[in-house]
Amino acid sequence: QVQLVESGGGLVQPGGSLRLSCATSGRTFSYYAMYWFRQAPGKERESVAAISSGGVNTLYADSVKGRFTISRDNAKNTVYLQMNSLKPEDTAVYYCAADRTYGKTYPNDRNMDYWGKGTLVTVSS
Repeated sequence: QVQLVESGGGLVQPGGSLRLSCATSGRTFSYYAMYWFRQAPGKERESVAAISSGGVNTLYADSVKGRFTISRDNAKNTVYLQMNSLKPEDTAVYYCAADRTYGKTYPNDRNMDYWGKGTLVTVSS
């Protein structure tokens, strides 16, 4: 069993930055690819970024490329999402997820092995 706990969300002005963290329990963190998703009010959950188990490969949604960076520290069982140049449309609840398969895309990414409970990011002046 893997438990995921997100942190780092909050209120930030447009153009600002936040770093989200997702701490995981268990000794098998390095076996899993890790994902960040987000869900804005009234919208479907969407994939934001993914990183392979070893941290070598990453994927990003077009809407965040060049602004967000996903990374992981397998020694700390933690995955991060650095978010820069934030826009009001980035406002959402952000979730991390773990899956044994890297590179899952819609609709298969609706089914992840484990999900966190989310952290709210609000981008507003």
